[in-house]
Order: sequence, then structure tokens, then C-alpha cells
Amino acid sequence: MTSVQDPPTAVRTVTAEIDGHSVTVPEGTSIYDAAKQVGVDIPVLCHDERYDPVGVCRMCVVDTGGRVFAAACVRPCEDNMEVKTSTPELERSRATLTELLMADQPPRAEDPKDTTTRDNLLLDLADGFGVARETTELPCGSGRGTDSSNPVIDVNHDACILCDRCVRACDDIQGNDVIGRSGKGYSTRIAFDLNDPMGASSCVTCGECVQACPTGALTNKPIRGIPIRPREELDAVDSVCPYCGVGCALTYYVDRERGAISFAEGRDQPGSQSRLCVKGRYGWDYSASPQRLTTPLIRIDTAYPKGPLSADVRGDSDNDRGRGGSGGNRSGGGRKPGDKRGGKHKPGGLVDYDEVMPYFREATWEEALDLIARRLREIHAEGGPGAIAGFGSAKCSNEEAYLFQKLIRTGFGTNNIDHCTRLCHASSVAALFEGVGSGAVSTTYGDVANADVVIITGSNPTANHPVASSFFKQARRRGTKIIYIDPRASTVAEHADIFVQLKPGTDVAFYNSIMHEVIRLGMIDREFIASRTSNYDELARTVADYPPERAAQITGVDADTIREVARLWGEAGAGVVYWGMGISQHTTGTDNARCLIALCSITGNVGRPGTGLHPLRGQNNVQGASDAGLIPMFYPDYQGVDIDATRRHFEEAWGTTLDPNRGLTVTEIIKSVLQPGGVRGMYMLGENPFLSDPNINKVRKALSALDFLVVQDIFLTETAEFADVILPASSYLEKNGTYTNTDRRVQLGRKVMDPPGQARPDWEIVQDIARRIGLNWTYESPSEVFDEMVELMPSYKNLSYGNLGLSGKLYPNDDPEHSDGTIVMFDEKFNTDDGLAHLVPAQWLPPRELPDADYPLVLNTGRLLEHWHTGSMTRRSYALDAISPVAEVYMHPKDAADRGVAHGEMVRVRSRRGTIELLVRISHREQLGNCFIPFHFREAAANLLTIDEVDPVGKIPEFKFCAVQVEALGAAHAETTSIAGVRA
Repeated sequence: MTSVQDPPTAVRTVTAEIDGHSVTVPEGTSIYDAAKQVGVDIPVLCHDERYDPVGVCRMCVVDTGGRVFAAACVRPCEDNMEVKTSTPELERSRATLTELLMADQPPRAEDPKDTTTRDNLLLDLADGFGVARETTELPCGSGRGTDSSNPVIDVNHDACILCDRCVRACDDIQGNDVIGRSGKGYSTRIAFDLNDPMGASSCVTCGECVQACPTGALTNKPIRGIPIRPREELDAVDSVCPYCGVGCALTYYVDRERGAISFAEGRDQPGSQSRLCVKGRYGWDYSASPQRLTTPLIRIDTAYPKGPLSADVRGDSDNDRGRGGSGGNRSGGGRKPGDKRGGKHKPGGLVDYDEVMPYFREATWEEALDLIARRLREIHAEGGPGAIAGFGSAKCSNEEAYLFQKLIRTGFGTNNIDHCTRLCHASSVAALFEGVGSGAVSTTYGDVANADVVIITGSNPTANHPVASSFFKQARRRGTKIIYIDPRASTVAEHADIFVQLKPGTDVAFYNSIMHEVIRLGMIDREFIASRTSNYDELARTVADYPPERAAQITGVDADTIREVARLWGEAGAGVVYWGMGISQHTTGTDNARCLIALCSITGNVGRPGTGLHPLRGQNNVQGASDAGLIPMFYPDYQGVDIDATRRHFEEAWGTTLDPNRGLTVTEIIKSVLQPGGVRGMYMLGENPFLSDPNINKVRKALSALDFLVVQDIFLTETAEFADVILPASSYLEKNGTYTNTDRRVQLGRKVMDPPGQARPDWEIVQDIARRIGLNWTYESPSEVFDEMVELMPSYKNLSYGNLGLSGKLYPNDDPEHSDGTIVMFDEKFNTDDGLAHLVPAQWLPPRELPDADYPLVLNTGRLLEHWHTGSMTRRSYALDAISPVAEVYMHPKDAADRGVAHGEMVRVRSRRGTIELLVRISHREQLGNCFIPFHFREAAANLLTIDEVDPVGKIPEFKFCAVQVEALGAAHAETTSIAGVRA
């Protein structure tokens, strides 16, 4: 059912005179905004154009001829109104107000903002009016105190003028609703939650309040001892956040004297609109870690036979166990010479360099690159193309992803190339490509503003995509209905109109039932179905078997709730579905996504503003890396490697014969290593499969079995312990390149500083290896690589470094010089061969491993707001590690009570694949019979527990469902154990 839009009504206008300037504006426009249009600046303290105006500071008062002055930020213009913005009376009023506010301010020499960024708006006004705190005769109050409980934000209540900008930044922009007011009279001050210390409150440390504050009340603390200085004394570098797929635009302020970043802040861009989260604003110092790799390393002869090197990665529960643990090679000894430590080993959150580095020696770049080229060529010659494989990275740029896949395909003749999309949205891409002919999103996260109803499913965007979630929360405040569907009651549930807490692994049954009801009620878009879809009849027959009563038995969601969701979705004039890895990371992940595609298609919710399909991308460049061909079944831009015409096109472009067969995926490569005649040599660029892949014991065995492994990274990772050669790479901050976010926005990441020591940009390293194996590559810069990519990728047509600008461009884009690009795709046809959406029905299937008496709980894994992926970056960030330093298992109160465990106690979690020990957190967000473990913590690696069963189409592992048991530990076990505590 589609909505009929009312014809647009004419906008009523008013004409006013402001300081002698005539201005005509839409009715309701504030005097402040109208004055800006004619070049008249009115001073403000409480007002910011991004927030709802409140008029509390009265600095912007103007003379409208009335009995009292009017606050320009809230008073609308009226027809024939005459406004004066600067008269002697107004200036006296502002000067007096400034003097009153200055009376309680800290001395200028101690002002938290004037001594750092030097942009205190109140002090600027005071200077203009000739007012100084030291000379005023007004009494100073006794003080309202300070709060330094947050690791990166200082609160000085004496500098606060109660303008409420921080309150509105928290509420109106980020939607976190943490800050308010407490007290009366002089004791009134901003408060966090119920007047808690900021660091103990529900504040998520996004820093939006700091960016909003006009005085020194809220300021950033220096990180790693780098002082915060005025912007004009620092080098501003405009770039993009290196974490999640939202791709927020930011500016790094660099202290060149100290060779470090001083601070970062959000900048304007059509998507993120100056917003940041805690990772983007405070999580950049990992690049300056003293643990950065700075010299090529080669494994020493006595470190063979090869296996893991540290007690943690070996799986030892103490240092007296053998070197191989349960999964490594047991020959070769257990400690480096002279290591006399014994007894229990308590790991930290990072690889122990002292334990691992003695097994490697420093080498020159020439020696390391020559060895890599020689050994990979030898393995290729002996075992053929199938003996070589590469893992790329979604943290690297588009250009680096493109070169890496081109190296593996043209240098070694194999399509055995993959990256972490296999572990996050491979099933989504498979279903989208099959259903609509494109693996990318059909609309942006900001298009939520145009939706009547939004479904957010299998995702925790407040933690995983916090800036995108701020737009979802804003839309809800404006009237958009939000339906949140997930096994966990994450904080998104608190902002939803309907929260559906279904059983894990029952998505297909739930969405089939929603479609059953939409069809039964006649809420389908018959015209859209007839003209723009195929296979509807088969879909209708399938979902007919899923009435709400049957779905309720499967999903645990009552039938009336299913009917309510169906009605709300069916009545929507425009609806969007946003989904995450709770949909994709199942053995039925492709079927889950097929259901969402069908749900949107049968209601006509694709191809119009406020409608569409949006899998929220995980890492900063997982969209771009996939676009660039870093996947085994597609060349760049999702062009099939097994299509003859496509292959011939790339053979001509790259000047060599290419493999006509699809390559192995991440999990298939690990399996192949353990089979005769399988993969024997690997090149890993920025990936850490030891922690990111399922069933770590199996990964340990595979990495130990490889004949030759190259690891190119910025830190010594767990995977690097198995390497023959380790290459020091560049961090995101140390190179130029493009990155494509979840919206299809291609943006420039700009170099902020030089790599440390001998570390080098990844694209240069890949090119040097390519040359050594006989490829004649002569790229001089990433922009040259990008130009070559664009020629081979129709979706990126017309884009160039020159027209991306500061905000990037959405693809596809017919005119990037004048257009931001396509927001809503598929307005006329889909990208499939016949232009139709292919509806693929799915039957519900249970997960592969179900709970039983020995393993009665269902484990779900995922991310925390403060951390990222395997933690190699975020756990080296001061702020992020300080806020969230320890591994925890989240449990329902009754499940914990049944096992005799209390909040904060150590517990053992075991599955059929291994055991870990960690703290328990009692959480009302978990369903009874379910538990949740974040996968960032190597000392309690969740993926030791997970199952390596995969979706048959997307080949993605089932990270979101496996059977576990949680057991209490006695006081003697109060130490955290190693990565494994493994089950042999």
C-alpha cells in the first residue's frame, strides 16, 4: 500500500526590517536567523543553530519596539516588524549581563578553556565590553565544585553559565538524555543522571557537550600528556574516522613540535553533520603506542617447527605447559632462554612483546621482501595457485584493497582472497546481490528523517554505529515510529515504539509471519509487485505457512505483537529496514536478509525517500573493500569471476590470464590449510583471524600448519606469532587514501603524521612485493590507483580525488562536481539482469548447535561502544581502555542466581570447543537462557567458544548462536586466565 502525498502548500512569508535592512523570510523564522541573512550578527551564548532555541542567556535580546526586549533566537519575525539589534540600551544590557556572568568565572589564567583551545565565547564578549573578572565589584560565589571522574572530560561547575547548550547537545543531537539541572538558586548546576559524577553516570563520552560548551565548564583533558592548545597554533588535518562504517568527518589538530595529535573534533559533512562518538573523538592515540612495529622481522631458525609463541596464544593456563598448548606444535620448547617464571600466568589485554619478540630478528626491508617473494613463488610453483591465499583488511583504504586483490589474482593466479566482510555482512551482500543486483545499501542512514516507520533489527547501533543511531533517535522524536527487533534489549529498545525480543535464530519465522499478515490484510503494494518484482506467488505460498500463532511458538513473540508490527509496517507510507550482524551472522543469514528484501519489496518500500534496505556496515571500509574486489567470487564492483565476459574484460585490463573459478572464503581457507594439497602460503594484511575467526582452536592448528605466513600490521597481533615474516605497516593516520562508508560515501582520508621508524604505507609494501614476483607496477600515488579502479568500477564512475572534496561523494554520481550523489537507489529499476527485485522465499531452520543439558545457554557475541574488532587499536587507546578495561559475560539475573554467581564474580564459560574465564555482569538486557560476550578481549576470547558452521550461501560463520555453560569459580580462581584455558 502506498501513500498519496498531499500537494505542497505555498509557503507563507513575512517581511521585516532589521537595522534598516529589509528581509523577507518564511513565517516562523527567528529574528536571529533573519538577521544572518542580511549580514547582521547578533551576539549569543546559549544559542547554536543545531539545537532547539531556548532563549535562556538573554545575550541576543533585540529591540522590536515592544515593552521589553525580545530574545532574537526564539522570537519569530512578524510582518512589518522593525528590529534594532545594537542600541546603547541593548549594549548596556549585554555588558551588564556579561559582568554578572563573569563574577563567578575562574580567573583568566586558570580558565579551563582559555588555557587550552582559547575559544571561550564569554571571555570574547567580556573583552568586547571591557569587562574583567578581576576588576568587577560584584561578589564571587563560594564555588560549585569540579568533577574529574571522566577519563577525558573535565567538568568545572564554576565556569558554567547554565546556558543549557550541553543539555541540548546531549538531548537534541546525540539523543542520550544524560544531562539536566540540579539544585536551586546559586547551587543550581548541570547534572549527569541523578547528580552522579560524570564518570559514574550513563554518559557515553561522545564529547558532544564539550563541543557545545561556550565556556570552560566542559573541556577535554590532554591524552598521553599532549597539551591541548589553540587551534591556530596547531596543524588542522581534515580526515575521516577510522572506526565504524558510519564514516564520520573529523578534524585532527596536530602538534607538530611534539609529533602528536592534540585533540579532534567533528566537522560538517552531509552524513555525520559534525557528530562523533567516543572512539572518533578520543580513540586516536593508538597510533602513537610504543608497541608499534617499526622494523621488518624474520622468525629465527630456532623458532621452528612453527607454532604459537606466547602462553596466552598457546593456550597455556600456566607457564609450565608445553609450547603447543592444545592446538599448536608441541615441539620446540615452551619459554625463551633464561625465562624462569613459573606458576599461574595472568595475561593482560595485549600480546606480551617480551615473550614473543625473542623468536624474531630485525631485518632490512630488502631482505624481508626478497624472502617473501621467494617463498611465495616457491610454494606457488610446487602447489599451484590453490596453495596461495590472502586475507585483506577493511581497515585499509580502497586503493590498498584493490592492489591487494589484484596482487593475489594476477601474481598468483588465484581468487583465494577475502577479508572480514566474510565475518560480518557476507550473507547480506549475497542476498542483496541476488535480490536487487547490488551489494550496497539502497539509501542512507540519514534518510530515516523521511520515513514513517523504521525497523532496526539484529543491530545495536547505539554501540556499533552511535552517530547513525543519533539520527534514528532524532527521527523518533519527530514522529517516526521505530520497531526494534533483537534478542537483546540494548539501549535502542529504550527509544523504540515497539521492542520485539525474539528468540535467537528465529528471524525467518518472524519475518515470514509479518509478511503473512501484511498479505492477509491486503497491505501489499500490488502495482509495485506486478511491475517491479518476480516470484511473488511462490513467496506468498511460503509465508502462508507462518500465521502469527505458529510464529509465536517458534520465536517466543506473542501473536498480537506480530500482528501489531505487521499493521504498523503495512500502513506506513515510507519504511526503511536497518540491520546488523544479528541478521547476517547465522547459518541462515542469507535467508534472514532475503526476508527483509521481500518485506520491503511487497510493500513498495524501496526506491523512494524514506524507504529502502540498509545493512549497517561494520568496519570503516568494509563497504569499500568489498567494492574494490577483496572477496573471492567477485572482481571490483561485484563483477563475477566465473562470468567469461567479465573475466576477459579484467584480463585485458590487467594484462594476464585469470582464474575462472571462485576462490575460497576466510573460513574455507582455514579449513583448506588443514587438508592435504590445500593452502600452504598466506599473506595477511591487517587481519587478526586468531581472535576474529570462530573456533580459535582450529585456527591455531591451521596457522601452525602453514608453510609460510606473512603478516603486515601495525602491532604484534596474536596471528603474527605464527608468522615467518612480519612487516611494519602504516596506521590509518599515516597515509592518504579513500574510504567508502555504509552510505556509499567515498571520502578522502588524509595523512596526519609520518609512520614511526621504518614502517611504510601498505600500498607501497604491496607494490614492492608485486614487483618482486614479476609484476610491472609503477603506481606513484594512491590517486593513480583510484583512477585505475574507477575505470573498472561502473558504480564509481566520474569520481576522482579532485572532486571528492572535504565531504566526499555518494556513488553512483553522474555529476560529482555539482552533486553529492545518489541517496535513494532503485527508483526506476533494480540492478538485476531483468531490472526486477527477485523475491526468494525461505523456510525457517533451527541453528546448527542447540542447547542441551550440558550446555543449556545460548551465547551471543558482539561489540561494545568503546572497543573495536579484536581490540588491537582500542585497547591501546587511553580513553577507550580506561572506560571499558575488562572482559565480562552479560547474564540474566535468574540465570546467574541459578548458578550461584553474583555481579562482578569470576565465572567459567565453556562450549564444546573451549573454555574461558571472565567477570560476570548481571544484565536485564539479556533474555532468560541467553548470555552475551564481547569479542574484543584476548584474555577471554569469545571466539574460542563459537562454532565454525557457516551459512551455505554467504559462507559466514554463526557467531550469534552456540551452546555454552556458565559456572561459578571459587576464590582460588579469581585470576583471569589465558586466551584459551582450552579443551583439547
